[in-house]
Amino acid sequence: MTTVVPTSEEDPALAVVRFASELAWADAGPEVAEPQVTRLCVEAQECMVMGRWFDLASLMLTSAEVIFSKVAEKDLECIFTVICNVVTKSESPDEALEMAKLISAKITQQPNDKPALRLKILFNLYNLLENPYSRFYVYMKTLNLAIDGKVTEHIIPSFTKIDSFLKEWNIGIVDQRKLFLAISDVLKENKSAPKDSFKFLTKYLMTFSGDDAHNLSEAKEEAVHTIVEFVKAPDLFQCDMLDMPAVRQLEKDVKYALVYQLLKIFLTQRLDAYLEFQAANSTFLKSLGLVHEDCIAKMRLMSLVDLGSDETGQIPYSLIRDTLRINDDEVEAWVVKAITAKLIDCKMDQMNQVIIVSRCTERVFGQHQWQTLRTKLGTWRGNIANVISTIHANRITEDGTQAIQGLTIR
Repeated sequence: MTTVVPTSEEDPALAVVRFASELAWADAGPEVAEPQVTRLCVEAQECMVMGRWFDLASLMLTSAEVIFSKVAEKDLECIFTVICNVVTKSESPDEALEMAKLISAKITQQPNDKPALRLKILFNLYNLLENPYSRFYVYMKTLNLAIDGKVTEHIIPSFTKIDSFLKEWNIGIVDQRKLFLAISDVLKENKSAPKDSFKFLTKYLMTFSGDDAHNLSEAKEEAVHTIVEFVKAPDLFQCDMLDMPAVRQLEKDVKYALVYQLLKIFLTQRLDAYLEFQAANSTFLKSLGLVHEDCIAKMRLMSLVDLGSDETGQIPYSLIRDTLRINDDEVEAWVVKAITAKLIDCKMDQMNQVIIVSRCTERVFGQHQWQTLRTKLGTWRGNIANVISTIHANRITEDGTQAIQGLTIR
């Protein structure tokens, strides 16, 4: 038995079903179209009366999918706003999640057809959802759509809020890994933020502990990929990957031990070590997509950084020349490159043929660097305390002298 609830104004969901079905059956002629439109509208009313919101969403999507290429974008946006709004009708978080999955699946089926609009619809759906995990699910769909539809520029601004999103979603480690990899893929596709892509790859690797060998093996390929990305990037000179369990597992791996050795060279050694490694493994480096000349240029800068970490703070031109394997007239040019890359702050003393380093970037910032920083901060704190004590003592002396002078005048 069909129950029709009369209303003075047609419900938006029913209006969408009527509009979409009329357009979908328009070519069939009125004799065929009218019964079909009536049938779909009656079915939609039954769903609303019975509170079968999932079935209603499915019905609306079936009609709307057919007309996606026949309606202006602003009208499509209105139609899908009504469809997405059905998730707010359900009182069950599980049903709302299932509707979100259904709507997301339909929206992402044809990613190359109006991808920016589809992304906008998913954003709207995200904002209508209350359940944190449902929001996470839809956000993951937006990442995949952004890549497949080549509209990554629309999703990248949201990455600045990822930390707050993670707190809101409260997702587990497995979902965090999926998220970090997906974001890295988006940034890689965009090709404008290699540093950010690398950052999210390292976030992914940091989710692995050394306790579970099975899970660690899952991260092996991504660990290799992250190392290669670091070596390739001309503007990345610092990372703390050596001690990450997901990366450290490569050290004794039959297939990838050389990749770990390469990372160790770039983070802890100088150009001569790289040249020796390259001479023995040139084919392997090419298989990773690495360009020898680019690696030399990066290792020269990193070697110069290593020289700058010397406690004396002074580096002779001759030592730079020999370490970087360059000519005398190239020394200052490489120093300028290091300054431009913000790797060191220094002055060039051409008269004495030395550079005087005031600050130098650490290639690795691990336990030793933290201890060094703690020692320096302790020293600075002591020096500041001495200065304050001296100022205080001088102030007391001055106050006492002024008091005596005042008594003498009287």
